[in-house]
Amino acid sequence: MVGFPLLLIPLAVYNIIVFLMPGVSLADPLLTVTLMSGAEWPVTLSDILLALGIVLLLLEVIKGARPGAKFVMDHLLSLIVFGAAAAEFMLWPKFGTSTFGLLTLLALVDFISGIALRTRRAARASARGVQQVEPEPAPPSRPAPAPVPQPAPAPAPSPAASTAPANTVPAAASVAESVLQDHSKPTHPQPTVASPDLQPGRNPPTEPDHERR
Repeated sequence: MVGFPLLLIPLAVYNIIVFLMPGVSLADPLLTVTLMSGAEWPVTLSDILLALGIVLLLLEVIKGARPGAKFVMDHLLSLIVFGAAAAEFMLWPKFGTSTFGLLTLLALVDFISGIALRTRRAARASARGVQQVEPEPAPPSRPAPAPVPQPAPAPAPSPAASTAPANTVPAAASVAESVLQDHSKPTHPQPTVASPDLQPGRNPPTEPDHERR
C-alpha cells in the first residue's frame, strides 16, 4: 500500500466498464435493499463505485498520517491520478457523468489532504527543532543542608576573677614567710627595771593633806 494511490482502483473499474463492457449500464440497479422503514433502496453500480471511492479515500488519509510515510511518492502518484481523471472527464464524452465526476473530486481531495498532512508534519518538525535549540532551563537548586549546631564556647574568665587568685597567692605566701621568720628568731626576755618608788624598804610617798582635800 506504500506509494500506491488507492483511488486508482474505482477509476480503473470505471474505465474497464466503459471500454471493455459497453453494454453495462451504471444506472441499472444491481440489487434492492429493504430498509427497516419498509422502503426499498435500489443499489446501482455507480453507487458501489462511489462508496468504494469514499472508503479508499479514508484509507489514503490514514496511510498519509502514519509516521515515516513516503510523502513525495504518494503526492506525485495522487497528482498523476487526479490529472488523468480530470482529463478523461473533460475530454471524453463517455466519462462525462456524475459518477466519474465525483470520483475525480475524490482524487482531488486525496491530493489536497496529502499536502495538508505534509505541511502539518513539517510545522511540527520545525517546532521541535526550535525547542531543541532553546537552552534547557537550569535544574532547580537543592535546598542547602541545615547547619550542624556547634558547641557553645566556654565563657572567658573576667579580668577580676583571673587577677583575684593571682593576688591572693602572693599575699598568703608572704604572711606564711613572715610567720616562719618570727618563729625562727629566739626571743630574749627583756630585764624589768623596778621603779625607785616601788623598791622594798621604802614607803610610798604620802600625799599632802591639802591635795587629799
